[in-house]
Amino acid sequence: MSELLRIDDLTKHFHSSGGGGVIRAVNGVSLAQSKGETLGLVGESGCGKSTLGRLALRLIEPTSGAVHFDGSDLLALSPAQLRRRRRDMQLIFQDPFASLDSRMKVAAIIGEPLEIHAIGNRRSRTAEVARLLELVGLPPEAAKLYPHEFSGGQRQRIGIARAVALAPKLIVADEPVSALDVSIQAQILNLLVDLKARLGLAYLFISHDLAVIRYISDRVAVMYLGRIVELASVEQIFERPAHPYTQALIAAIPQPDPDRPTQRNVIRGDPPSPENLPTGCPFHPRCPQATESCRTREPVERDIGGPGAPHLVSCHLYAVEATR
Repeated sequence: MSELLRIDDLTKHFHSSGGGGVIRAVNGVSLAQSKGETLGLVGESGCGKSTLGRLALRLIEPTSGAVHFDGSDLLALSPAQLRRRRRDMQLIFQDPFASLDSRMKVAAIIGEPLEIHAIGNRRSRTAEVARLLELVGLPPEAAKLYPHEFSGGQRQRIGIARAVALAPKLIVADEPVSALDVSIQAQILNLLVDLKARLGLAYLFISHDLAVIRYISDRVAVMYLGRIVELASVEQIFERPAHPYTQALIAAIPQPDPDRPTQRNVIRGDPPSPENLPTGCPFHPRCPQATESCRTREPVERDIGGPGAPHLVSCHLYAVEATR
């Protein structure tokens, strides 16, 4: 598959509210995503997942690095060029209660992107809104109602309809089911999978829920303190996790069988502050396998996968194996 999104050494630092410190939200992230692929981005809260998603869409400006989207240098585009390019990139928000304007009817919410980009006339936009509602499993009558008249799952369907209205190539889905009940989560995930197949979408799917990531992703990037520490296919990540952080995350997944023996690899303590990152490997203060090298030197990303199955990991434990 051809490349759709490429991020090179992307960094984003924020000044702290006190004005004296720097919050290192994203630190030198590089990754690539193919057309039609779902790339899952997983990690603990505060690791920089949402910031990376917004950087990929150029909703915020990076401190340094590059973002290439479908052959364009996204950071070099003029405001007018970026506006046209935004038709191909959309965002699904986490909170379906806050992401819809309570003063607008559903017809206006879904039709607004079409109006902004001057697509069709009033009659054709009305017909398109009806088609989009049907696409996400809502009746045409929903167009006449306000957001408060819907459940959380229905509101998220409206948000999805708005996101696909311009036939985008990439959708950044930022925790799109975390605010929903479990039964509704499954419905929304199945809808996203169906839309991917029908519309040829690619998702950058952000979540802290490994079960959700496993269900929907083709590949998975594991993020810790603003860095990608492991990147591989969903099968490799869940069957052969390499980084100690990934291993601990997967070991913490609840097992439905109480009689099944579990081997816990508990992560010690809390993540360090992004204002005061540790030296060496950022995970070493919590890693049960940390060595002196982990405390003093940053790990180099290595490919430990076989031919045709890249498995990238940033960990000193694989320095010897990689050089054999």
